[in-house]
Amino acid sequence: MSGFGALSLVPPLLAIVLAIVTRKAVLSLFVGIWAGGVILTGGIGLGQTFDWIAAAIGDSVFHAQIIIFTLLLGSAVAMIWRLGGSHAVRDWAIERIDTKRKAGVAAWILGLVLFFDDYANTAVVGSTMKDVSDHLEVSREKLSYLVDSTAAPVATLAISSWVAFQLSMIEAGYEATDLAESDIPGSFSVFLESIPYNMYSILAIVMVGIVVLSQRDYGEMLTAEHRAAETGRVTREDARPMQDVESELGEPNVDDPRLTSFFLPIVVLIAVTIGSALWTGYTPGATLYDMVTEADYAVALIFGSFAMVVSTYALGYAYGLLSLGESVDTTIDGFGIMLTAVTILVLAWGIGNVVAPVEDGGLGTGAYVGDFVEQFVSPELLPVIVLFTAAFIAFSTGSSWGTMGIVTPIAVPVAWSLTSSHTMVAVMVGMVFSGAIFGDHSSPISDTTVLSSTFTGADLVDHVRTQFYYAATVVLVVAVLMLVWGYTRITPFVLLPIGILALVGLVYGLSELDAGRRGIDPKSAGRPSRAPADDD
Repeated sequence: MSGFGALSLVPPLLAIVLAIVTRKAVLSLFVGIWAGGVILTGGIGLGQTFDWIAAAIGDSVFHAQIIIFTLLLGSAVAMIWRLGGSHAVRDWAIERIDTKRKAGVAAWILGLVLFFDDYANTAVVGSTMKDVSDHLEVSREKLSYLVDSTAAPVATLAISSWVAFQLSMIEAGYEATDLAESDIPGSFSVFLESIPYNMYSILAIVMVGIVVLSQRDYGEMLTAEHRAAETGRVTREDARPMQDVESELGEPNVDDPRLTSFFLPIVVLIAVTIGSALWTGYTPGATLYDMVTEADYAVALIFGSFAMVVSTYALGYAYGLLSLGESVDTTIDGFGIMLTAVTILVLAWGIGNVVAPVEDGGLGTGAYVGDFVEQFVSPELLPVIVLFTAAFIAFSTGSSWGTMGIVTPIAVPVAWSLTSSHTMVAVMVGMVFSGAIFGDHSSPISDTTVLSSTFTGADLVDHVRTQFYYAATVVLVVAVLMLVWGYTRITPFVLLPIGILALVGLVYGLSELDAGRRGIDPKSAGRPSRAPADDD
């Protein structure tokens, strides 16, 4: 064992339990960091607490870049609102998207199309669909689930901002084996082979489609959708939405809102982000693959969000709707609507510093869990053990990338030493990625969970509580499939269709069971929205 042993689990688990019980994310995260300071110093620990929080920004250029990106997007959201773009796209979509099922399918497809980055995915899909889903009385919890459970899974399967990091983790895992360099396969070929075994990501995307098309819910999502259908309230009565543009900015002063005010900034964001990513990855003689894998996606997101803001300024001037001074004031207001999200992001990263390796000033949570699990490994059970180890670390740390960095260099050499099989290594890579994404989906201290709640205007803890039922259903199906694989070696191309059928059966069965127990309609999500005149 290493670091502070089981004590290293206390801060993240305390923060998570408090967040779920109290629904106060900021307080819970701070208490968790403070608990880590007490453990590390053996005293009051406040000095260490604030050092970790400050280091979450000051010691990480990437974290600072994500904060800039988030604030710029807040500015763009505010500008689009003031220009009437949100109202225009809502009115346009209402004519074409007139049912909850159509709204869900639109969000699902948008999430699949915007595969190049999970942060941009949540921002674009959440901002695009929020007003439409509100009009159709889809709960904010449901929209957050649709956004969150598509964004990271599709990014980890496609050529995206995740690829370079994932390839580097595969290389790091092989470097920890005793293989000669000439015997190590290409990291991209291992990545491709791992995709069918990244079953949580694949089945999480499928699960979104099943829920959307069947219009059935269970667990706390059924409660949220029943509330929205019966009362028209898209959030819980005492919820604290991560973003509430209308209450912060008021009604836009535009008589004739134009679609250009919404779609042009979105197109600019996507185009400039992708173009900037390729530009940052370019070197003389580089192939498209080289540019994708070497790109600096954090910088690209900043360029894209800045260009998005500039486009809204240009529209405000061209349409004569906003003066330069009014645009600047709106920009500052936009920063303000992101204040809660940025606060929670910083505290979530602060928890990341608490659980970091001992040599980096943390408690060594990941190493402790890894050392503990290594004692119970067998080839047949190895995939499932790695799946839940990665899930627990991601749940505790709130970081899927951090989890990949911790677990991959352990799982790959263990798999090689037990089986001497490159296929088993690919399986391990898929299981690490699957567990990391599941843990991320289940944790209120995850940055992608925070951002999904932010851009859909949901309460963070409500989002986590409702999404967990679906994420847990998917991961349990994955665990069963991988147990079968461990003992039979049946190809994943046979197991995945079985998993899809299992999810369909579980959604129908659990929705009927839960709704029957409560005495309500299992298809609350499928009920038509009330007439506009009845809206609260």
